[in-house]
Amino acid sequence: MERSNHTVTEFILLGFSTDPVMQRILFVVFLAVYSVTVVGNITLMVLICSDSRLHTPMYFFIGNLSFLDLWYSSVYTPKILVICISEDKSISFAGCVAQFFFSGGMAYSECYLLAAMAYDRYVAISKPLLYSQAMSIKLCAFLVVASYLGGFINCSIITQRTFFLNFCRDNVIDDFFCDLFPLVKIACGRKDGFQAVLFFCLASNVITPCVLILASYLFIITTILRIRSTQGRLKAFSTCSSHLTSVTLYYGSILYIYTHPRSSNALERDKIISTFYTVVFPMLNPMIYSLRNKDVKDALMKLFK
Repeated sequence: MERSNHTVTEFILLGFSTDPVMQRILFVVFLAVYSVTVVGNITLMVLICSDSRLHTPMYFFIGNLSFLDLWYSSVYTPKILVICISEDKSISFAGCVAQFFFSGGMAYSECYLLAAMAYDRYVAISKPLLYSQAMSIKLCAFLVVASYLGGFINCSIITQRTFFLNFCRDNVIDDFFCDLFPLVKIACGRKDGFQAVLFFCLASNVITPCVLILASYLFIITTILRIRSTQGRLKAFSTCSSHLTSVTLYYGSILYIYTHPRSSNALERDKIISTFYTVVFPMLNPMIYSLRNKDVKDALMKLFK
């Protein structure tokens, strides 16, 4: 990507705190979270690949979700750990572009993947007898590939528009990673295209998948209400509970960041919310999809034995 006319060759990431003691505490916390994230997601992927009982469309999507979460967290956390223990808090211009592109591409791909998983749950509940035929291997692979392509193509457009801005005065980013709002805040010159970029980002990568998820769950609820037995309703709802939890946490934090009014007083709160969906959420997903899942727990016991 061709650079715009600017004089900035690197950015300074302030992180969370300048206190040395607090930085060491944060280093330990982030290292522990990242370790759990790596172990949890890799374990879940190994279980899904090795156990034939988990070779179903639902676990195929969950395995790809773990793959995304693993690399999504890896884009941010190593740099955060370096910022916490090193006096050098800089990131090169190219490094900032790469972090922005890969993190955004994975985040948007996850939005589409969660929508594909919602459709999978709709088919499983509304058409259980035709589930294996309706959710064929080709369709599942197509949905996953489309999720990746949609996420990274959209992110390439957003990355190009964001770094086309001029960064000529300030290179200090009051955050722990290169994100859209902190970068636009320190950009100088005209920012007329920013609102269009923000609208495109929200509409294509967040709102559209969110609408598809809501539509899928509307049909799911309609189907569940038609089930006469209480036990049947609970069983049908239990198949969606993990995915619904994941969607609520992920979309809730992203929509808050992109839609709430910007203010200097809410900067620290924004950092906490950003930390949740970039670092903490990838750690929670393996727990959400395994702790209440009998098949995964049985596969884990089989692996240990």
